[in-house]
Amino acid sequence: MYEAHDPRSQLKSKAAPVAGSGAAFAAAEYVKFDELPPSESAPEADTWYARGQNFVVAYSRVQPGASFARRGQPDEFMLVLPEAGDGAVIEAGGESVAISGYTLAIIPPGDSTITLRQAGTLVRVFSSSTADIAARAANAAGYASAHPHIPPYQTWPVPPGGFRIRHYSLDVPPVPGRFGRIWRCTTMMINVLPFEPAPRDTTKLSPHHHDDFEQGSLALQGAFVHHIRWPWTADQRAWRNDDHEHCPAPSLAVIPPPAIHTSAATRTDGNQLVDIFAPPRTDFSKMPGWVLNADEYPMPETGG
Repeated sequence: MYEAHDPRSQLKSKAAPVAGSGAAFAAAEYVKFDELPPSESAPEADTWYARGQNFVVAYSRVQPGASFARRGQPDEFMLVLPEAGDGAVIEAGGESVAISGYTLAIIPPGDSTITLRQAGTLVRVFSSSTADIAARAANAAGYASAHPHIPPYQTWPVPPGGFRIRHYSLDVPPVPGRFGRIWRCTTMMINVLPFEPAPRDTTKLSPHHHDDFEQGSLALQGAFVHHIRWPWTADQRAWRNDDHEHCPAPSLAVIPPPAIHTSAATRTDGNQLVDIFAPPRTDFSKMPGWVLNADEYPMPETGG
């Protein structure tokens, strides 16, 4: 499934997707933000929304002074400032914290305000329990009914130190054997993958599948082709044609289980992808050193 050089080859291997579960297969979802008008537009920010079954991405192009407030937020959410700069000020839980650009932050439940001090990109990721945000997604109709093969959503344990603003620099040097730059909270896991300066070598792709969770792949720079193949079952009516979807940044692809999938960067001037999983992935969490804030967020007692 993975080449020996891929850190994911250390994960416990799985067999090919089971073909006879009896449930239909969901289509993948693709939202290409620049092909759509913003869901919200203001002088200092334009915002687009797209979702998976368990998460919602808010992608914003911002100017200094742009402000994003949440009142009565039911659970934690994450934000990513993928570019260096003066960052933002986050107010939540009685705290006021200034963060720099090129940072990932976790925002506690309740009331919060994010005020930008730099121009560029702001990404916020919510659980789909945030109903008002989920309703704004450009592909909300695709989740009018729950997609199959995904268990009911459950959050992970509250951190022993309680909820508060947490933030982490994306300036994390690579370590042999570790995959990406991964952080988790109670609601989700985000993997900020390395910048790819050139197209991916198509002789070294990594087709694989997930039995029971979806994957969101958010393209921040460049472009990617998402190759997706669904299992064949005894009932030919359930078969789906392969996807080879070209998704220029900014865009979100949501890959449903148990589809076999791999993604290939295509631009010669650089490509950047962020993977989203809600709730956090257990297999990644069990790998020593992979989750960079694992000491702050325990796994469920059952292992997830």
